[in-house]
Amino acid sequence: MTSLRAASSRVAFVQRTRFPLARRTLTSYTTRNMPSQQVFNTKDGATYTTSNGAPVQEPYAAGRVGTFGPLAIQDFHHIDLLSHFDRERIPERVVHAKGAGAHGYFEVTHDVTDICMADLFSKVGNKANLTMRFSTVGGESGSADTARDPRGFAIKLRTQQGNWDWVFNNTPVFFIRDPAKFPHFIHTQKRDPQTHLKDVDMFWDYLSQNPESAHQVLILFSDRGTPDGFAHQHGYSGHTYKWVNAKGEFVYVQIHVIADKGFKTLNNEQAGQLAGDNPDYGTQELFEMIEKGDYPSWTVSVQTMTAEQAEKFRYSVLDLTKIWPHSDYPLRPVGKIVLNENPQNYFAEIEQVAFSPSHMVPGAEPSADPVLQSRLYSYPDTHRHRLGTNYQQLPVNAPVCPVANFQRDGAMAFNNQGSRPNYQSSIQPLTYKKSAYTTASHEQFLGASILDLSFMTELDWEQPRALYQKVMNDKERAATIHNLSVHMKNIKSKVVLERQLSVWAAIDQSLADGISKTLGVPTVAPMKVAPASAALRYQAYAGKSAKGLPN
Repeated sequence: MTSLRAASSRVAFVQRTRFPLARRTLTSYTTRNMPSQQVFNTKDGATYTTSNGAPVQEPYAAGRVGTFGPLAIQDFHHIDLLSHFDRERIPERVVHAKGAGAHGYFEVTHDVTDICMADLFSKVGNKANLTMRFSTVGGESGSADTARDPRGFAIKLRTQQGNWDWVFNNTPVFFIRDPAKFPHFIHTQKRDPQTHLKDVDMFWDYLSQNPESAHQVLILFSDRGTPDGFAHQHGYSGHTYKWVNAKGEFVYVQIHVIADKGFKTLNNEQAGQLAGDNPDYGTQELFEMIEKGDYPSWTVSVQTMTAEQAEKFRYSVLDLTKIWPHSDYPLRPVGKIVLNENPQNYFAEIEQVAFSPSHMVPGAEPSADPVLQSRLYSYPDTHRHRLGTNYQQLPVNAPVCPVANFQRDGAMAFNNQGSRPNYQSSIQPLTYKKSAYTTASHEQFLGASILDLSFMTELDWEQPRALYQKVMNDKERAATIHNLSVHMKNIKSKVVLERQLSVWAAIDQSLADGISKTLGVPTVAPMKVAPASAALRYQAYAGKSAKGLPN
């Protein structure tokens, strides 16, 4: 009893020892002796028991009243077995349901203390253990790894200041910049409510009505939309974040995670064949790669932009459909990610891992990107629904640093912070660490509450046009026309088809004409939108804070 009381009185939710770097982070710490280590025996030769620990002589036997009589409800082993089986499934993620993951570490390779005060970055050579999960977006948990779809690219960094989650994708932009569109968009990428089938018309109806998606869609229907496994793809923050130094000075950042093994893709036919032959291709390759010691790794870099530069930037830094040109905002190296350990139990370590962009540490802050702001709420909310209110007490989600707060009770609270008061007590007070800077001197916002919705201008065609005309080569352009034609040929609605072709014509007439020729339909004129000056005027009016800095 003494040892149990001592264990329950600890205030830290810390990571279990089995993760390879749990004992190799910035400073030494005591790893809690979690119940899973004390009780659940994963070694060979373990004795079979009931869930309450009583030995059972035969796992297949069931108690009956005589040889031919009914089952006996007093047979706890049998009833417990079935009852638990009935409850094995939890809600799958509403997006990113199909995924694979592994554990590893992040190592700081370059000094960035001038732009970020995070303790992880305090010196070159610091390490933090991490868990990464790769996923598709629209498919269910049993869908193919090679589907044409963006890939989730999520990283949980376990630092001595708390968990820092990087919830990224494998593309630098996304389909939306207005957060209320997200449920509509996802519904069109999933199944029709009547037929329960994927619906091409529904898919393109949404995209053609919301042409700010064109930049992401063009990437998606190039061969970049079908990456070759998980180790050969890059990751991007997409959103603009803020990093703050010890002086309280901030810069905007875009984070890039570049695959050291190189960038590889599949063509449309290869991806389709693998989807049928081996839908778990990416999951299998990642596991086998790590198992044989061929560890995947990535180089982490950032683009930075000052507030003054953001004011002069041609595009809004808060627009998730735009990139920052590397010629103006070059990559600055930060660190390295290595994956070197496979999970021992997929459900416990990958299905239950919970990432959220709101999980930040001192020195990292969100920008006012409206889609990011919406995700700050939505991600923890879905974790509470899917895993329960105490999801951060699960070993894979628990921080490695001490946690002390006033959150108590709820379902499955296996660490309830002992006897410490559950209110702000003067008898047993907590210590409060002062911020290195004050919000008032850092950034201020003025303005009334408004309903905001972006609108299309000629500015929105510029980056997808540059991607198609300047970044892609002839082979890549031909592949993009082929991939789009294969998908768009199934559109039944003439209105939807013509509208989407007009989007492609606005980007490049030869792109639209190439698809029209393949489909055997007439060419269309470019979609008409507002002039670029309208967007620039809106940014000048709406994008200012009290100190003249972009929000």
